[in-house]
Amino acid sequence: MTSGARPGTDAGLTTEQEAAWFAYMRVVLRLDYELNRQLQQDSDLSLADYDVLNALADSPDGRLQVSALGIRIGWELSRVSHHLRRMETRSLVRRERSVADRRATDAVLTPAGRDAIRAATPGHVALVKRLVFDGLPDELLPGLTRALDAVHEQVLAEGTLPRPASRQTRWA
Repeated sequence: MTSGARPGTDAGLTTEQEAAWFAYMRVVLRLDYELNRQLQQDSDLSLADYDVLNALADSPDGRLQVSALGIRIGWELSRVSHHLRRMETRSLVRRERSVADRRATDAVLTPAGRDAIRAATPGHVALVKRLVFDGLPDELLPGLTRALDAVHEQVLAEGTLPRPASRQTRWA
């Protein structure tokens, strides 16, 4: 057990690591709730819908292979497929045979999906600014960015999903 870890924990987090982990969980759980609530209330989109639409809107021709979409947003293929089916019934996306690999399926952003993400983004961004950045002193922002980038890289290196394709935006 690492010095400072709670008795009986196999992971051996230090007291400082445990405090940081619990702080992270508090933020993520509450932030997801607030972002999801705002999107549903203002745009009739879930946070999951927004994640899918955002990934597609930021992809060439508004399309990604379903497997690549899952890798990009960190979902298993079955979750992506089920969610795309629900979004397809609302005309936000469509599924087509992949242009790159005829054996695969692409998720394609529809005009209604593009309109939905455009309409939802200003309110979403305003809430992110209010909840995250308005309470964060400017001098902490570069350190937070470096810390999150380091954690993201470690998750990519040690996680079970494949690393996203090299053409990526800053968010994936």
